[in-house]
Amino acid sequence: MKKKVNQLFKSVFVRNVLIMATGAVGAQAVTLILSPFITRLYGPEAFGIMGTFKAIMNTIIPISALTYPIAIVLPKSDQNAKGLIRLSLSISVGLSVLALIILMLFNRQIAIIFNLNKVSFYLYLIPFVVILSGLMQSVEQWLIRTKQFAINARATFYQSIFTYGGQAGIGFFYPNPAILVILTAFNNGIKALLMIIFSRKSSYVEDERKLKEENESIKRLAKKYYDFPLYRAPETFINAISQGTPVLMLTVFFGPAAAGFYTIGRTTLSIPGRLIGKAVGDVFYPRIAQAADNKENMKAMIKKATFLLGLIGFLPFGIVIFFGPYLFSFVFGSDWITAGEYARWIALWTYVGFMNRPSVRSLPVLNAQRFHLIYTIIMLITRIIALALGYYIFSSDLVAVALFGISGAILNIGLIFITLKLSEKNDGSNLR
Repeated sequence: MKKKVNQLFKSVFVRNVLIMATGAVGAQAVTLILSPFITRLYGPEAFGIMGTFKAIMNTIIPISALTYPIAIVLPKSDQNAKGLIRLSLSISVGLSVLALIILMLFNRQIAIIFNLNKVSFYLYLIPFVVILSGLMQSVEQWLIRTKQFAINARATFYQSIFTYGGQAGIGFFYPNPAILVILTAFNNGIKALLMIIFSRKSSYVEDERKLKEENESIKRLAKKYYDFPLYRAPETFINAISQGTPVLMLTVFFGPAAAGFYTIGRTTLSIPGRLIGKAVGDVFYPRIAQAADNKENMKAMIKKATFLLGLIGFLPFGIVIFFGPYLFSFVFGSDWITAGEYARWIALWTYVGFMNRPSVRSLPVLNAQRFHLIYTIIMLITRIIALALGYYIFSSDLVAVALFGISGAILNIGLIFITLKLSEKNDGSNLR
């Protein structure tokens, strides 16, 4: 047993996961320390406003560069990867300008149609969100490609200090929802700036063996990786809408306080995903791409990583399922006991979502992005139906959240099994 443990920690994959997780652990430690103060300073309604804006922001962020940054890991040549960075940044700038024009012309109409009057002024932050998110994604994927995981970890830690420290520090004197919204809007920009500063001091040197690939123009790269804007961008956009659906629908059906309860519950339950799940996913992505090139057993790799995440997540998610209301009341204050009730059901979905990170990361390598798009559309429709049933049939916000969580868990289990089946059939002949 001791020998196996030593071998585990000598693994390059495990070491890289630990490096990424260290930054996430530090960031979440800051979040956990400051969250009880922040929730007491601002209150549920302020969090509801921030949650509404964040739902809009999270819908836009994934397509801020039409998902081309995700392809940065795939080319053999670093020069082609840099070409994809230039392509991504050009798209982000163009979309940012387009967003500004649309908002200048139709801000009021958008706010009325989507019942966003309380956040209509903050919508002018969206162009900044688009361009900063495109920059952050491009730099982050470059660091993942070049396995500079320590830089990513440091940036994640300091980003949390700036964001949550700002919310607590400024909120102590001026606890206005605007503080939460503005710091949230510039969150990705802070991380991008930190990664750029740290990467300039790195000693990364391009591996000459990777240069066995023709250097391609930006136009050719855009065409070669067309499936990212064609399938991945719509999938991430629809998935973001799906993630933001409960906040927006709870706001419309049950008011901002219900959205605030959901937001704090969802934020808290995403901690394991940010601590471990994202670290495993980021390290697993270039590894599974390499495995595809070498025609290794991809199914075994996906299954092993999924099982490991299942074991890691069983305890924290299980505790929330059994003791959610008591934990939330103790940590955040008695006003947040309802958030703990929500969290019990959200935990079912987020636990399986935590486990499926390797599957999701494998789909671009398996050329299964069309399937992922169809799956995400089904997920969105199911979630809307679940929330609508909770309101129109049961007239209960708790039932709505419960149906939402159960349906999400079932669909994510399905995604894992289908991905394993796809990897089993793939012999490497139709991989990118």
